[in-house]
Amino acid sequence: MTRPSPRIPLGTYVPGSSPVHRAGVGLKLLVLLGYVILGALAVGSPAQAAAYALPCALFYLVARIPVAVAWSQFWPPLPVLLLLGAFQWWQSGPAHAAALVLTLCASLMAAALLTLTTTIADLMEELERGLAPLGRWGFPAERFSLALSLTLRMIPVQMSTVGEVLEARRARGAGWSARAFVVPVLIRSLNRAQAIAEALWARGTGDEGHRDAPDADPRRAEA
Repeated sequence: MTRPSPRIPLGTYVPGSSPVHRAGVGLKLLVLLGYVILGALAVGSPAQAAAYALPCALFYLVARIPVAVAWSQFWPPLPVLLLLGAFQWWQSGPAHAAALVLTLCASLMAAALLTLTTTIADLMEELERGLAPLGRWGFPAERFSLALSLTLRMIPVQMSTVGEVLEARRARGAGWSARAFVVPVLIRSLNRAQAIAEALWARGTGDEGHRDAPDADPRRAEA
């Protein structure tokens, strides 16, 4: 499987022993949720947005996240945020646009800090533990955790695949062609999906229904 590039959002974990790294996953999730809700409800001016962003910046310093890694998490959504800011400037003025963009930037960077200081395995384990009580109502917490884990891992892997295809085309000096770009990406994605499906099947994932369901033909079961 292709290893995600450290420049890709969600594809980087920065090992460390800082207080942010050592904090419990559940605590970090709750703090992140409260932080985002606070930004959505309480921030209404550029000064408030700057004050809202300050704790996020301090936590990056405490966690000792390299500037290059932090920037790699920040720049991909930046064009969308700038377009949103331009639209809000036109609709509601520069003050509202600045407050909104700065608040969204801080919220996104706080979410990125969670993945930078927490392994996907730890994050999914905590999520599965938190959702386990819903199992009494039939909610498949383990499968949900696995699906979310695969989704989080596939986002950077897929972005890495796209980057590799583009770099290969530039190395060959090939011009732009939608077909020449889409076909390699699609083939690699399908091969990866098949390999993951075979690995999950080999480990018995998804067999619960077959094991629990009664055999339709008892004579076949005896055979």
